[in-house]
Amino acid sequence: MYRLLLINTSINTGSTGRIAEEIGRLAANNGFDSYIAYGRVNNHSELKTIRIGCDWDFKMHALQSRLMDNHGFASRYATKKFLQQLKQIKPDIIHLHNIHGYYINVGYLFEFLKDVGIPVVWTLHDCWPLTGHCAYFDSVNCCKWQTECCHCPNIKSYPSSVIIDQSKRNFKKKRQLFTSVQNITFVTPSQWLKEIVKQSFFSSYPVKVIYNGVDINTFKPMSNIDIRYKYSIDSGYKIILGVASTWDKRKGLADFINLNQLTAENEKIVLVGLSKEQILSLPSGIIGINRTENINELAALYSIADVFVNPTWVDNFPTTNIEALACGTPVITYRTGGSPEAISEETGIVVNKGDIIGLYNAISKILQIDKEHYKHSCRQRAEALFNKSNRFQDYVELYRSLL
Repeated sequence: MYRLLLINTSINTGSTGRIAEEIGRLAANNGFDSYIAYGRVNNHSELKTIRIGCDWDFKMHALQSRLMDNHGFASRYATKKFLQQLKQIKPDIIHLHNIHGYYINVGYLFEFLKDVGIPVVWTLHDCWPLTGHCAYFDSVNCCKWQTECCHCPNIKSYPSSVIIDQSKRNFKKKRQLFTSVQNITFVTPSQWLKEIVKQSFFSSYPVKVIYNGVDINTFKPMSNIDIRYKYSIDSGYKIILGVASTWDKRKGLADFINLNQLTAENEKIVLVGLSKEQILSLPSGIIGINRTENINELAALYSIADVFVNPTWVDNFPTTNIEALACGTPVITYRTGGSPEAISEETGIVVNKGDIIGLYNAISKILQIDKEHYKHSCRQRAEALFNKSNRFQDYVELYRSLL
């Protein structure tokens, strides 16, 4: 039996945590002995789990990142201890997901990977591995990552550094470390990110596109009057839905607030994933809902929405888009990263970033047509392209080809 080890910041929570967990489960069902290592949150994993570090280690790593721009190069003791565990497990293949998030030392990790020489699959959920600092450079239209990062214009973004800019040093260290391991196959969840990878210092490595997948048996069209009652959403309203695990400027919270000034009396913006403080600060007319781990409730919210709006400013391939499609709801998104790849002309509309008037015009266009017009096409596209059983099976086949 082959042993698979996955590594991600979290398990079974957030988009990347759920993806890593479910790939591991499917691999286990296909005969792999599946382990998953994580740094911060374990939300009821069914796999064999290993935590890297502890809460104190996480706080110290975050502090070093904030003060010294040292993200990814702290957590020395925690990583050494983890690598000793790996030597006992002896995995046959390692699948990296997000290795940022204040929990692992990438220097120690990649020295280990170089020495053991086993196949590595690395799914890039953002651009942090190929820059000297940030996870999303397109928010500031920066192309320094193509040659050499320095004087980072995005230094205050995640992972924020408030004092020192070490982007040039970090870029050099990442390039040297990450390209020292030869047996890596990269996976990107979008064609957009594949093209980015091919322009970076990873250009000589194989890159495969595997779209993210969702559980189409859970995310499906459903009729749920109770969900309207629970959140006091009158049946006469057309629902404009937004969903994010964390709402900030990057996810377009300010855009929704501006959009609210244009909506008609029978249109209601509903935002899911807000903090309590954000909900209290919302203008009248927007219904705010806390983040929920209840997937069935989330599917019900997607289903009662007339349109799903994703005004994300920087993104790779948002899972929320395909969750909405699976529930039969058309999607409007900004022309951001791989986000437009989720939809077709029959299932949504793409709008230029920051164009609030264009965003509302797109919403009005969709709301003028009965949702039933879109439901079948949206569901059909989700079933054909974004069924997690098929997409995650692509990973299992990739593992087998490498072994």
